[in-house]
Amino acid sequence: MSNQSIPFLRKTGPTWELIVDGRPWVLRGAELHNSSLSSARYMNTVWQNLLDMGINTVLGSVTWKCIEPVEGEFDFTELDSILKGAEAHGLRLIILWFGSFKNGKSSYAPSWVLEDMIRFPRMLLRREGKWEVTGTLSVLAGEGVVADARAFKTLMNHLHKVDTQRTVIMVQVENEVGCLGDSRDRSPIADRLFNAAVPVDLTEFLFSEWDGLHPDFKAIFGGLPEVLQNLKEVTHDKSKNHSWREVFGDNTRADEFFMAYYYARYLEQVAAAGREAYPLPLYANAWIPFRPKKGETSVTGPASGGSKPGEYPSGGPTTNVLDIWIKYAPSLDFFSPDIYAGDYGGNCAAYSHKGNLLFIPEQRRDDYGARCIWQAIGSYGAIGVSPFGIDSQSARECAFTKHYKLLASVSTILAKARLQPESMFGFFMHDFESVEADEAITKNFREFDVTITRELAFGIPGPGFGIIIELEAHRFLCIGAGYRVMFKSTSPTSVYTGISNVVEKRVSDAESGLLETERHLGGDETGADEWVNMANEDPDYGEMKVPILFPARTMIAEATVYTLEPSQDIEK
Repeated sequence: MSNQSIPFLRKTGPTWELIVDGRPWVLRGAELHNSSLSSARYMNTVWQNLLDMGINTVLGSVTWKCIEPVEGEFDFTELDSILKGAEAHGLRLIILWFGSFKNGKSSYAPSWVLEDMIRFPRMLLRREGKWEVTGTLSVLAGEGVVADARAFKTLMNHLHKVDTQRTVIMVQVENEVGCLGDSRDRSPIADRLFNAAVPVDLTEFLFSEWDGLHPDFKAIFGGLPEVLQNLKEVTHDKSKNHSWREVFGDNTRADEFFMAYYYARYLEQVAAAGREAYPLPLYANAWIPFRPKKGETSVTGPASGGSKPGEYPSGGPTTNVLDIWIKYAPSLDFFSPDIYAGDYGGNCAAYSHKGNLLFIPEQRRDDYGARCIWQAIGSYGAIGVSPFGIDSQSARECAFTKHYKLLASVSTILAKARLQPESMFGFFMHDFESVEADEAITKNFREFDVTITRELAFGIPGPGFGIIIELEAHRFLCIGAGYRVMFKSTSPTSVYTGISNVVEKRVSDAESGLLETERHLGGDETGADEWVNMANEDPDYGEMKVPILFPARTMIAEATVYTLEPSQDIEK
């Protein structure tokens, strides 16, 4: 079996690509409910519905307790049937390995692990002043990591042998790891390690790489310049015992760094074992702390948000500790945020640190979430996104159906544009609140500044989404709906910027990305060639009696822009 046919990640300049069957794969993902992939019979009832949504990649869990119910005895019967079902429908899979950890807990470990606290010790937490033994496996002691790594390696080896069509294109290692309910493990062994010296390799790394560490990491210590001094002292004087508290302070952030170091090492051991068996792309996802947009306050949900370590899983691969994860879990190709709330674009930007590949494995499945994907792909170079819990909706009611079908039609175009990220820009606008609350979106291209506002509407404008691609310096492709685009020359001597042509396009061949002309737009439809209006499917006329707004059809238009320079002196 040739390694060349195995899906892999490729970086061209600043752009990451997932290569499947020798071509860039624009991932139109969707994550199933937790139990769905445990049953081939159930999946046979939903494959076609997933296809009808425009999905090309399905994310689903393979759990430790299902494949190794008895220690050393593995059962892949359901998984093999599921692989055949996905292959028959032309769908690819991303396997989510629910091994030792899922959402900060160990609920998918097999019973022979959960019932043996001697071989598999647990974390001890402090809640409301009381000590609490948890069901969560320790990352500091016991046989958990060895048993997990063995099971994961067996899974990957099995995939390597049976998945000859490369239906599985990527694997997530564990799910949203971290200490939930407290900022760190409080067990005796955890206390001993926490009060012992911080590992020298970690302090040397943080000190030497300080300038390049994630802004979120350094922001934590904005008022604590002594931390950098502590790191300097530890690095230059290894004779002293500097505990985690002494180096990072008596605070929950010291706890978070402590847990991150040991969680990263744990997942590295698991991931390395799997990669040895089958070198598919591997990643870890994160339950991220709430990153507020302007005017927002912190939100904590059942699997999202929180502002303090322990409200979100402490030690997981959040941006606070992303550098620690990159350093100590090199077998993981990238780290992904699950974005359910807060500043969507801000989180995308934060996870682009040090060239980290961006993929959103979990997010909202509603209209709000569907609009966001255009920013992730168009402005932040995401290889794809994946709403959670998709299989309990029909294609007709699913908000992503419209978006994914449009995305599918332009995937080849986007794959080419992604290689020149400055030529592409993605955005969204949610439900209209007020004129005062609305802010124009601007983007500077080579020769023109672009201003994006809501669609022209005489009543209440709708939400909007899209991607604008600079095809040539004077030619732009507009994809999406619910927005209006205006252009202004960047030339300091320009006296006028206009639009000479606006053409509605449709994709005649998705494989090649070939576009054909549908209609030549103008007059009322372009404000006499002053803007491109990408209307929604049902624009609001309000009290307007003249129907000059044409509803969205293909959601693709090409605009040719020009500028005039003065041909003679203009008196003012």
